[in-house]
Parts: sequence; C-alpha cells; structure tokens
Amino acid sequence: MEKLIITCAISGAEVMKEHNPYVPYTVQEMAEEAYQAVMAGASVIHVHARYDDGTPTQDKDRYKEIMDAIRVRCPDVIIQPSTGGAVGMTRDERLAVADLCPEMATLDCGTLNFGGDDIFVNTENDIIHFAKTMQDKKIFPELECFEKGHIDTVLRLHRKGIIKAPMHFSFVLGVNGGMTGEARDFHFMRESIPLEATYSVVGIGRFEFPLAELSIAHGGHVRVGLEDNIYLEKGVLANGNKDLVLKAVLLAKKHNREIATPKEARHILKIKEHTT
Repeated sequence: MEKLIITCAISGAEVMKEHNPYVPYTVQEMAEEAYQAVMAGASVIHVHARYDDGTPTQDKDRYKEIMDAIRVRCPDVIIQPSTGGAVGMTRDERLAVADLCPEMATLDCGTLNFGGDDIFVNTENDIIHFAKTMQDKKIFPELECFEKGHIDTVLRLHRKGIIKAPMHFSFVLGVNGGMTGEARDFHFMRESIPLEATYSVVGIGRFEFPLAELSIAHGGHVRVGLEDNIYLEKGVLANGNKDLVLKAVLLAKKHNREIATPKEARHILKIKEHTT
C-alpha cells in the first residue's frame, strides 16, 4: 500500500477551549498546534481561522497571519484552509481565503442539516462557483462529502468538466444529519468513487479512530484533530492535536503503513500535476 497521509484539523469553527483547553485560537497557538501535529506525523494541516476570543472568521488577512506563522514553524507542510467556514456565512465570505491561493483547500459538496435549526448550505451553484474559482487559482480541492449523494454530485460535475481529475475525496462521517460512521457507511462511500481517485476519512467524535483504522487497512488516508474529536479515548481529553496524530500513527504501524511526508503526500495526491 502507498504511504499514509495524515491530515490534522487543528481548530475547527465550533469546538471551544471549554471543551478542550488545547483548542487553538491565537496565531501563536495555531502555529504551535500545527508544529506539534507535524512533528507527530501529520503532512497536511487543516485550518479554520479564529480570532483571539475564539470567534470563527473567514477573514483572509487573519488566515494569512495564521498560515505565515505555520510556515515559519513547518516550512514543508501542506496548509489546507477551510472554505466551509461556519454555518451562516455567505458564499463570498467562505471563499475569501482563495485570494491567498493556497495549494490546497476544502470544497464542500452538498447541503446538510447540522442539528436543530442549523443548515450547512452548499447549493449546486455554490459548488460550481467554488470549483471554478479553485481551478482558476490552481488550488487543489479536497472534496468533502458527508453522504453518498454528495459523491454523486461530484461525479456528475466531473462528467461535465467542472470538477477536474485528479480527485481527492474526504468522507466526513458521523455528523448530525449526514451518514453515520459505521463500517458499512465507510465501505459504501469507498466503493462509490472511481478507482483512480484517492480518499481520506474524517470520523466525528467516537467514530474517529474506528474509521481511521478502517481507512488505513483499506489503503485510504485519515484526518484527525480537535475539530473532529477532543478525546484520546472515552472520557480522556487529548493533550493537544499531537496526541490524536500519534494515535493514528500507532494504527498505521499496526497495519504496516508507513507515514507520508508532505513531499510524498503531494506526490500521492498529484497536487503538482493539478496545479501546473
């Protein structure tokens, strides 16, 4: 099997320090958490920008501060900003970070109920606009799919030439309103994408490590981090993102998967091929 790409989602837009004190808000905290995650084995750092009080923001100047600070500590890492932002943000707000032309960013591929009255809106026109903007700016998209219909949308837009190959999917499982994180859900998603596509799995909460192990065993990649899960095991808070990355590394060793460096991750995902 090819080497394992570990993405670490260091902050998110919803989890707060009262949930886990290691959730980073400030620029310095973001850079430190990214550094610790990279030292543990992450080759991709997924970032949601926050202000110092924890408020989520898609302000591109704040993203630039954070990304510049991470690059100082981790010069080779792939920095993957979110274009999902937070519930209620406009299309233009969410996509502002694209002006910084990061080498990679997330592209959410469908609308989802997030519980209560919260709806994470991604219309077909939103998806097309995001995809075309990323293509124009040579940003490699990670195609975030919360259920099977989102994959079908991607494949339909791919046939129309709107979403280009190489395609890298992210199966986000266990979110309220989306597919659950059972093994059957993982296999259904994995078997629904083209053989030549790559994929990573995001398990929310208690699904994080069972799904990570399934993905590792079947040749996929993984995302862990405080955005998705604040516990190392039931009732035990993680002492930062590094703990979650190290647990993924241990699972990789169990299944004889070597860990990809950032350079190797770019080769596996064909990022350079996409952007040249």
